[in-house]
Amino acid sequence: MLKVVIDTNVLVSALLKPDSVPELILSLILEGEIVLCLSEPIAAEYEEVLKREKFKKLNQRKVRELLSRLRSLAQWVAPKIHLQVISADPEDNKFLECADEAGADFLVTGNVKHFPPEKFKETIILNPAQFLSVMAKMLDL
Repeated sequence: MLKVVIDTNVLVSALLKPDSVPELILSLILEGEIVLCLSEPIAAEYEEVLKREKFKKLNQRKVRELLSRLRSLAQWVAPKIHLQVISADPEDNKFLECADEAGADFLVTGNVKHFPPEKFKETIILNPAQFLSVMAKMLDL
């Protein structure tokens, strides 16, 4: 099964934009079609960002339930190395660390310009639309 690391901006977009590409990716995770790879720093960022004032309009009970479900479905990793690959936003290195430790197939982000072009080690870096296109080809849709 495909292993994927999801940047926080993809999760936020999925919650803010029903019937969007990010929401479809989230559905694939929740339905067990792909495996979400998580580390504690990423899970903590998901929670911290979704508690921000600008996201208070979201149903916070549903957000907590979703985060709990993602935690239970995820393949958890504890990265052993700390990377300094991304200089534009050093906090994003945690996503590469998780992908590297998990042996993730894909890292999906709405902000590909902050990440290495196309690939980091064995992990392919794509935006949500590109990822969905790859998934469609893999599933022969």
